[in-house]
Formats: sequence, structure tokens, C-alpha cells
Amino acid sequence: MPKILVIDDQPAVCVALTTLFELHGHEVRVAATPDEAMAAVLGDELGAVVQDMNFRQSATSGEEGMDLLRRIKAVDPELPVVAMTAFTSIAGAVELIKAGASDYVPKPWDDQKLVATVGNLARLRALEQENARLLAQRGRARHRLAERHDLAGLVYASDAMHEVMSLAVKVAPADVPVLITGPNGTGKELLATIVQANSRRRDRPFVKVNAGALPDELVEAELFGAEPGAFTGATRLRAGRFEEADGGTLFLDEIGTLSLNGQKKLLRVLQTGEYQRLGSSVTRKADVRVLSATNRDLPRAIAEGSFREDLYFRLNVIELTIPALRDRPEDIVPIASHLLDRLAARAAGGERVALGPRARHALAEHDWPGNVRELENRLTRAALVRKGETIEPHDLGLDAVARAPPTPIATGAAPAASSAPSATSSERLEIERALVEARGVVAKAAASLGLSRQGLYRRMDRLGIQIERKLK
Repeated sequence: MPKILVIDDQPAVCVALTTLFELHGHEVRVAATPDEAMAAVLGDELGAVVQDMNFRQSATSGEEGMDLLRRIKAVDPELPVVAMTAFTSIAGAVELIKAGASDYVPKPWDDQKLVATVGNLARLRALEQENARLLAQRGRARHRLAERHDLAGLVYASDAMHEVMSLAVKVAPADVPVLITGPNGTGKELLATIVQANSRRRDRPFVKVNAGALPDELVEAELFGAEPGAFTGATRLRAGRFEEADGGTLFLDEIGTLSLNGQKKLLRVLQTGEYQRLGSSVTRKADVRVLSATNRDLPRAIAEGSFREDLYFRLNVIELTIPALRDRPEDIVPIASHLLDRLAARAAGGERVALGPRARHALAEHDWPGNVRELENRLTRAALVRKGETIEPHDLGLDAVARAPPTPIATGAAPAASSAPSATSSERLEIERALVEARGVVAKAAASLGLSRQGLYRRMDRLGIQIERKLK
């Protein structure tokens, strides 16, 4: 269990609180003075602090405690501090919250409420520390991958994409066919580029073909080439894509839409490495690694009879599946920031436009049926039509997402929303529900809303939510 620091100049209070917290499984450290308290904060791994606001018998102003609170927050801004005193007024409690206190508990305290409040704060801190550790670990793993391999400028933050990228660079040197699957707009061509860039053929030709755009009558000519006079309009020798890619890599995009006739012809060259130009009887050989991509469910297409099973297994020695953008929300804002940097680099003045907080929220809440391609299109438009200094939801065409009423956080009684709430009323309702669910523990409510304690307090102040009402 997390360690609790109790700061009080009265030995009886320290004994009582130590006994209370130890009975509930917490290790407790005690400090009688601000200097002892700071030594503990600097030298110990603490889950939470319970501190008195006065350290002399005659003191009742709470100034000593306020000064200590500021010193603690300067050293460890995320350490939860519960202020405890018999003298501080509600106005003083507001000042404590502004200074960074997580909560305020009057003396004499309620044992059950105090243990619940401090325990929740300590557990929340432990979770935040673990999350920060995991995020740092993931960040280091992404950095190492980018240092060792050519990721072609790909930006991501999610574990899901890191798994895909790790597998991609692992199989890249193996020189086997790779099938890349995933919805439209997720970056399948970029992933193919990354596989090629980390392969043994990186310095050899990389030829890309949109198989879905090939008319059935031109498949042979496009893939294998044509002799002059092979068909009407063929007035000169035409090299095919396999010939162009000889020694390198051929990327067949939209392979799932290739006709059955085209599939048959492709299968032969994959099996033997041999092909003939259209209009020629000379057999040629091509040393080509094939990467392919599709957004189609190929096993279903096989069951329906529109895709050859033998070709599927030729193409799918390794399968890399890119998740939809909505399934990796951690990637949305980093990708958006990267795209805005790229737009600024292309612009005449080089001015970079920032995303406003509400725009970030709208981006995170949108379903992204068009994935990264849709995100890029919306950002390009927003950068051009914006009226303010930052991009807002209406610039992105996501007003409805930004104004959508919040999902209820708490069960039970809560202020009722109107049938068509404004953005302000929705925000107020969301905050009040979070505070009800957190039973007045500001730090817990802030965490559930994705805010800092200070950020939540500022919003409460702006919306007229009285903190003393929440701390009864």
C-alpha cells in the first residue's frame, strides 16, 4: 500500500492518524515540523500527505500550512496533499485548492471519510505513476525502433501501431511476400514503403501498382509488358512492372479488386518467377519481392468465389494489419500535430497553426470513417478557412462532436440536462457529475475528466460551481 505522510505538531493527532491509516494497510511516516516534512517529501516514496495548517499552539491563520503546501507542490506538483485544520474557513479552503491541495478535511475528522479520501488519492497517484512509467517505457521503445530502422516519417503513439511497426521491421529483411490489410486511409502504402526501406532490397527499384485501377484487358501488358503490335495502339516496346522491379520490390495496392483472370496470371509469375511479354513467346524471369495491400476481407472473398485461395496463400506469408484510427485514439493528436507541421512547411509563409483545446477534444471524439486520409483533409481545410489564431471544431467541420452532451459519469442523482444543452451547460453537467462520483475529491474528479486539479478549479470558477458545496 502507498506510504502516507502525516504532518502535525500535536503528538496525539499523529498517533491517532498513524493508527487509523496502519489499520487500513498503509505505511505511515510522521513529521512534526515543516522542515521534517520537506525532508520526508524529498527522501521518501509517498502516496499522499495529510498536513495540519498550523504548527504553533498560538497559530490559527493557516499561513504556515499554506507556505508548506506551496513548498511541497514546488518539489512534487503531483503529490496529493489533504489539508486538515480546525480553523480554516471555507474561503480558506478555496485558497488551499487554488494552491494545489487535493482536498480539505476539517478537525475533528470522520475516520471513514478521511481513510476513503486519502486512500483514493494515494491509489490514484500510484496509477498515475505507473501510467507515466509505462508511457516513458513505450516512448523509449518507439525511440529505439526509430533509431535502428527507417520508419519513413511515420508518427504514432499507440501500442497497437508499435506492435505493427515492430513486426514490419522484423520481417522486412526476410524477403518473403507480405500482405498489408486495414481500412482505407490508414497508411498501407506507407507501411509497404517502410518494409521496403528496411529490406535487403532497399537500394533496388521499388515499383508501385494500383491493381484495382487495371482494366482486365490491360493486366498482362501492365504487369508483364508488351511487344510492338501486341494490341491496337501498341507501337513500341513496353516494359512491364515485374521487369521494372527486377531485383527490387513490387507493391500491388488494392489487390483484392483484381479480376479472376488477372489473379490467374499473377499467380503464375509468383509460383515460377517466369513471365512473357504480351505478344512474345520468350520466357523471362524476374527476381521480385511482392508486397500487396487490400481493405477487403480476402477470406470472405475466397468463400464467395471472387478471390483465389492459392493466390491468397502466395501473397500472405506474413500479414500486417493496420488498425482503424478510431481504434488507436492515442495516435490522433500526434498525427494531427505532425500534419500541421507539414502543412506549415509547405505554406508560403511557413506559419504553423495550432489546435485549440476544443478542437483536440473534437478530434479525439470523432469516429474517423476515413481514417488518416480524412484527418489530413479536415486539417488542410481547417488551416485554410480558420478565422482565429487556432483551429476550432467548426473549422474542422466537427461542431456536433464538440457540442455533444457528455456521457454520464455518475449514477444516481445529478443535475438534469436540457433536451438541447449548450456547450457551457454540457460542460457544467459533466463537471458536476464527476464531482458527485468522486464524492468531492477534486483530484479524483479532475483525473476522471482528464484535467489537472488546477485546471478543474479554473473551470469550476468560470462556470460558477461553488467548491464549498462540493466539499460538504
